[in-house]
Amino acid sequence: MDNIRSIDRLWSVEDVSAYLGVPVKTLYQWKWRGEGPPVRKIGRHLRYDPASVKAWATQAA
Repeated sequence: MDNIRSIDRLWSVEDVSAYLGVPVKTLYQWKWRGEGPPVRKIGRHLRYDPASVKAWATQAA
C-alpha cells in the first residue's frame, strides 16, 4: 500500500466557485448552457480537473 501514487483530487463545485470567485449557481448555469470550464459528472456530483479549470480561466481572461 505504501507504493500507491497520490492522485490529484478533483475539485467540487464549491472549490471552483471559490477559485473563480463566481457563485455556485453560475457554475450550474454554465454547465447547463455548455459553457464554462470542462466538468465531469461523477455519480450525482460535478467534478472539475484543477489543471483544466486553471487553463480555462487563463484563456477566458
